[in-house]
Amino acid sequence: MGATNYDALRKQARHLENEIDLKLVAFSKVGAGTGTVHGADTSPLLGEHVFDSLSLEIGQMLERLSSINESMAELPVSGAAMIHTLQRHREILQGYRQEFNKICANHTTRIQREELLGGPNTATGLSSLNSPSSSGLSRRDMYLKESTHLHNSSNLVNDQISIAMETKEHLLSQRHNFKRLQTRFNDLSNRFPVISSLMQRINIRKRRDSLILGGVIAICTILLILYAFH
Repeated sequence: MGATNYDALRKQARHLENEIDLKLVAFSKVGAGTGTVHGADTSPLLGEHVFDSLSLEIGQMLERLSSINESMAELPVSGAAMIHTLQRHREILQGYRQEFNKICANHTTRIQREELLGGPNTATGLSSLNSPSSSGLSRRDMYLKESTHLHNSSNLVNDQISIAMETKEHLLSQRHNFKRLQTRFNDLSNRFPVISSLMQRINIRKRRDSLILGGVIAICTILLILYAFH
């Protein structure tokens, strides 16, 4: 039952992590001012509305992911792979929170700079927003984000390999246990001739019953065929 709950919680955590990842990409674009429609007077207001909506949604998703991680941590530990997986989920949550806070801080800084320079609709504001240094910083942040995502994916793959290796060792251990039981049964049958003789009789009767059943089935089949062709 514990393993079932752990697998279900782990699937929920991964699904939620993927959703947060996609939301953070859109959140980063809106926070940098590249997700709004330029040329209209209402575009800054629309951008702020989208930013606030995404900020609230991502904050709720981060709290849900934190709750799922806490639920997984409360389950009984069943191996080193589980400990490593729980640690990776905590690290991913921490990384998402840091990125979320960084985007919010950059957005606040951009808004303050626009207000200081007279707003994004003035010539000075547009030159500040479209400057090469600003766009270069945004691209660099995106590259760092993609590198972090690739690193997290690689770590998740390593976690799955560790779990597979642990499962293989468990199956091998069960196989050795079954072999030991079979050896003990063989020893018992060799030590007690009566049991060996009884097992032989049971096997002979099973074979005889199988032959009788096969003969009955064959006769019935032949009769059915004859009846069908007749």
